[in-house]
Amino acid sequence: MDMKQAMYERHMVRKYLDKPIPQECREKIEQHTRMLNDEYGVDISLVLDNTEAFNAAIKLILAKGVRNYFILAGPESTDLNERLGMAGADLMLYGQTLGLNTWWVGGTFNRMKMEEKAKGEKVIGIIALGYGATQGKPHKSKDPSEVATYEGEAPLWFKRGVAAALLAPTALNKQNFQIYGKGDEVSIAYEPGTFAGEDLGLVKYHFKLGAGKDSFRWM
Repeated sequence: MDMKQAMYERHMVRKYLDKPIPQECREKIEQHTRMLNDEYGVDISLVLDNTEAFNAAIKLILAKGVRNYFILAGPESTDLNERLGMAGADLMLYGQTLGLNTWWVGGTFNRMKMEEKAKGEKVIGIIALGYGATQGKPHKSKDPSEVATYEGEAPLWFKRGVAAALLAPTALNKQNFQIYGKGDEVSIAYEPGTFAGEDLGLVKYHFKLGAGKDSFRWM
Protein backbone atom coordinates (compact mmCIF):
# COMPACT_ATOMS: atom_id res chain seq x y z
CA MET A 1 0.00 0.00 0.00
CA ASP A 2 1.36 3.43 -0.92
CA MET A 3 0.57 6.75 0.78
CA LYS A 4 -2.13 7.71 -1.72
CA GLN A 5 -3.99 4.43 -1.24
CA ALA A 6 -3.58 4.82 2.52
CA MET A 7 -5.25 8.23 2.29
CA TYR A 8 -8.44 6.60 1.00
CA GLU A 9 -8.36 3.68 3.43
CA ARG A 10 -7.48 5.54 6.63
CA HIS A 11 -10.34 6.44 8.99
CA MET A 12 -10.46 7.56 12.62
CA VAL A 13 -10.26 4.68 15.11
CA ARG A 14 -10.70 5.29 18.85
CA LYS A 15 -10.58 1.74 20.23
CA TYR A 16 -7.58 -0.56 19.93
CA LEU A 17 -6.71 -4.21 20.41
CA ASP A 18 -4.23 -5.39 23.03
CA LYS A 19 -1.76 -6.33 20.31
CA PRO A 20 1.85 -5.09 20.37
CA ILE A 21 3.44 -3.37 17.40
CA PRO A 22 6.26 -5.64 16.07
CA GLN A 23 9.83 -4.49 16.59
CA GLU A 24 10.56 -4.15 12.87
CA CYS A 25 7.50 -1.95 12.48
CA ARG A 26 8.52 0.16 15.49
CA GLU A 27 11.93 0.80 13.99
CA LYS A 28 10.42 1.90 10.68
CA ILE A 29 8.07 4.32 12.44
CA GLU A 30 10.86 5.77 14.59
CA GLN A 31 13.04 6.30 11.52
CA HIS A 32 10.17 7.93 9.62
CA THR A 33 9.43 10.19 12.59
CA ARG A 34 13.04 11.38 12.72
CA MET A 35 12.91 12.16 9.00
CA LEU A 36 9.74 14.23 9.40
CA ASN A 37 11.14 16.09 12.40
CA ASP A 38 14.07 17.17 10.26
CA GLU A 39 11.90 18.04 7.26
CA TYR A 40 9.33 20.12 9.15
CA GLY A 41 11.46 21.44 12.01
CA VAL A 42 9.33 19.85 14.74
CA ASP A 43 9.91 17.56 17.74
CA ILE A 44 7.36 14.77 17.40
CA SER A 45 8.08 11.83 19.69
CA LEU A 46 6.81 8.25 19.55
CA VAL A 47 5.68 6.74 22.87
CA LEU A 48 5.16 2.97 22.99
CA ASP A 49 3.50 0.68 25.54
CA ASN A 50 2.27 3.55 27.69
CA THR A 51 -1.28 4.33 28.85
CA GLU A 52 -0.85 7.90 30.13
CA ALA A 53 -2.18 9.71 27.06
CA PHE A 54 -5.69 9.98 28.54
CA ASN A 55 -7.21 10.27 31.98
CA ALA A 56 -9.19 7.38 33.48
CA ALA A 57 -12.64 8.61 32.43
CA ILE A 58 -11.67 9.10 28.78
CA LYS A 59 -10.04 5.65 28.70
CA LEU A 60 -13.26 4.03 29.88
CA ILE A 61 -15.62 5.90 27.58
CA LEU A 62 -13.78 7.03 24.47
CA ALA A 63 -10.19 5.84 24.09
CA LYS A 64 -10.05 2.15 24.90
CA GLY A 65 -6.78 0.30 24.47
CA VAL A 66 -4.58 3.26 23.46
CA ARG A 67 -1.02 2.22 24.38
CA ASN A 68 1.01 3.82 21.59
CA TYR A 69 0.95 7.41 20.39
CA PHE A 70 2.85 10.32 18.91
CA ILE A 71 3.21 13.54 20.90
CA LEU A 72 2.87 16.46 18.49
CA ALA A 73 5.28 19.13 19.70
CA GLY A 74 7.87 21.64 18.59
CA PRO A 75 9.48 25.00 19.30
CA GLU A 76 6.99 27.87 19.62
CA SER A 77 6.44 29.75 16.35
CA THR A 78 3.58 31.29 14.39
CA ASP A 79 3.35 28.37 11.94
CA LEU A 80 4.18 25.47 14.29
CA ASN A 81 0.63 24.11 14.31
CA GLU A 82 0.48 24.08 10.51
CA ARG A 83 3.82 22.27 10.23
CA LEU A 84 2.74 19.72 12.84
CA GLY A 85 -0.48 19.24 10.88
CA MET A 86 1.48 18.36 7.75
CA ALA A 87 3.93 16.09 9.58
CA GLY A 88 1.10 14.44 11.51
CA ALA A 89 -0.84 13.78 8.31
CA ASP A 90 2.20 12.02 6.90
CA LEU A 91 2.61 9.90 10.05
CA MET A 92 -1.02 8.79 10.03
CA LEU A 93 -0.85 7.68 6.42
CA TYR A 94 2.53 6.03 6.92
CA GLY A 95 1.07 4.08 9.83
CA GLN A 96 -1.80 2.99 7.58
CA THR A 97 0.69 1.61 5.03
CA LEU A 98 2.04 -0.59 7.84
CA GLY A 99 -1.42 -1.89 8.73
CA LEU A 100 -1.88 0.40 11.75
CA ASN A 101 -4.83 2.61 12.61
CA THR A 102 -4.69 6.14 14.00
CA TRP A 103 -6.67 8.86 15.74
CA TRP A 104 -5.71 12.55 15.79
CA VAL A 105 -6.57 13.98 19.23
CA GLY A 106 -6.44 17.73 19.70
CA GLY A 107 -8.27 18.34 22.96
CA THR A 108 -9.11 15.36 25.18
CA PHE A 109 -5.60 14.08 25.90
CA ASN A 110 -3.75 14.37 29.22
CA ARG A 111 -1.92 17.61 28.48
CA MET A 112 0.08 17.73 31.72
CA LYS A 113 1.52 14.24 31.21
CA MET A 114 2.25 14.87 27.54
CA GLU A 115 4.06 18.13 28.24
CA GLU A 116 6.24 16.27 30.74
CA LYS A 117 7.18 13.72 28.09
CA ALA A 118 7.45 16.05 25.10
CA LYS A 119 10.78 17.05 23.66
CA GLY A 120 9.42 20.26 22.15
CA GLU A 121 8.40 23.50 23.81
CA LYS A 122 4.74 23.38 22.79
CA VAL A 123 2.36 20.40 22.62
CA ILE A 124 -0.70 20.71 20.35
CA GLY A 125 -2.06 17.15 20.49
CA ILE A 126 -1.35 13.46 20.07
CA ILE A 127 -1.95 10.77 17.47
CA ALA A 128 -3.04 7.39 18.84
CA LEU A 129 -1.50 4.46 16.97
CA GLY A 130 -2.10 0.71 16.94
CA TYR A 131 -4.23 -2.16 15.70
CA GLY A 132 -7.81 -0.96 15.72
CA ALA A 133 -10.76 -2.92 17.03
CA THR A 134 -12.33 -1.83 13.72
CA GLN A 135 -11.06 -0.09 10.61
CA GLY A 136 -13.27 2.94 11.24
CA LYS A 137 -15.63 4.43 8.69
CA PRO A 138 -15.56 7.39 6.29
CA HIS A 139 -16.52 10.74 7.79
CA LYS A 140 -19.32 12.85 6.36
CA SER A 141 -17.97 15.32 3.87
CA LYS A 142 -18.94 18.54 2.15
CA ASP A 143 -19.39 18.73 -1.60
CA PRO A 144 -16.28 19.90 -3.48
CA SER A 145 -18.22 22.94 -4.74
CA GLU A 146 -18.64 24.09 -1.12
CA VAL A 147 -14.91 24.25 -0.41
CA ALA A 148 -13.19 24.98 -3.72
CA THR A 149 -13.13 27.62 -6.45
CA TYR A 150 -11.03 27.61 -9.60
CA GLU A 151 -10.76 30.48 -12.06
CA GLY A 152 -11.84 28.95 -15.36
CA GLU A 153 -12.15 25.25 -16.12
CA ALA A 154 -10.66 23.28 -13.22
CA PRO A 155 -7.96 20.83 -14.33
CA LEU A 156 -8.04 17.21 -13.21
CA TRP A 157 -5.15 17.65 -10.76
CA PHE A 158 -7.09 20.41 -8.96
CA LYS A 159 -10.20 18.25 -8.69
CA ARG A 160 -8.13 15.37 -7.34
CA GLY A 161 -6.48 17.68 -4.83
CA VAL A 162 -9.84 18.94 -3.57
CA ALA A 163 -11.18 15.39 -3.25
CA ALA A 164 -8.09 14.46 -1.24
CA ALA A 165 -8.39 17.55 0.97
CA LEU A 166 -11.91 16.47 1.92
CA LEU A 167 -10.44 13.21 3.25
CA ALA A 168 -8.30 15.08 5.80
CA PRO A 169 -9.40 14.86 9.44
CA THR A 170 -10.42 18.27 10.79
CA ALA A 171 -11.64 19.44 14.20
CA LEU A 172 -15.23 18.28 14.73
CA ASN A 173 -15.20 17.41 11.01
CA LYS A 174 -16.15 21.01 10.20
CA GLN A 175 -14.00 21.28 7.05
CA ASN A 176 -13.88 25.06 7.42
CA PHE A 177 -11.48 25.65 4.54
CA GLN A 178 -11.60 27.24 1.10
CA ILE A 179 -9.31 26.23 -1.74
CA TYR A 180 -8.63 28.72 -4.53
CA GLY A 181 -6.97 27.88 -7.82
CA LYS A 182 -5.78 29.91 -10.81
CA GLY A 183 -3.49 28.49 -13.46
CA ASP A 184 -0.97 26.37 -11.60
CA GLU A 185 -1.31 28.38 -8.37
CA VAL A 186 -3.27 27.25 -5.32
CA SER A 187 -4.01 28.80 -1.94
CA ILE A 188 -5.95 27.41 1.00
CA ALA A 189 -7.62 29.59 3.63
CA TYR A 190 -8.96 28.26 6.91
CA GLU A 191 -11.59 29.88 9.11
CA PRO A 192 -9.97 31.15 12.35
CA GLY A 193 -10.41 28.90 15.36
CA THR A 194 -8.68 26.92 18.09
CA PHE A 195 -7.45 24.17 15.77
CA ALA A 196 -7.20 26.17 12.54
CA GLY A 197 -3.40 25.90 12.22
CA GLU A 198 -3.14 22.13 12.46
CA ASP A 199 -6.27 21.66 10.36
CA LEU A 200 -4.73 23.84 7.64
CA GLY A 201 -1.61 21.69 7.68
CA LEU A 202 -3.65 18.49 7.44
CA VAL A 203 -5.67 19.84 4.51
CA LYS A 204 -2.61 21.17 2.65
CA TYR A 205 -0.81 17.84 2.98
CA HIS A 206 -3.79 15.91 1.63
CA PHE A 207 -4.32 18.35 -1.25
CA LYS A 208 -0.67 18.05 -2.25
CA LEU A 209 -0.77 14.25 -2.13
CA GLY A 210 -3.96 14.11 -4.20
CA ALA A 211 -2.99 16.73 -6.78
CA GLY A 212 0.64 15.71 -7.13
CA LYS A 213 3.41 17.99 -5.90
CA ASP A 214 4.62 18.81 -9.43
CA SER A 215 1.17 19.85 -10.68
CA PHE A 216 0.93 23.18 -8.86
CA ARG A 217 2.63 25.71 -6.61
CA TRP A 218 1.36 27.44 -3.49
CA MET A 219 0.41 31.11 -3.84
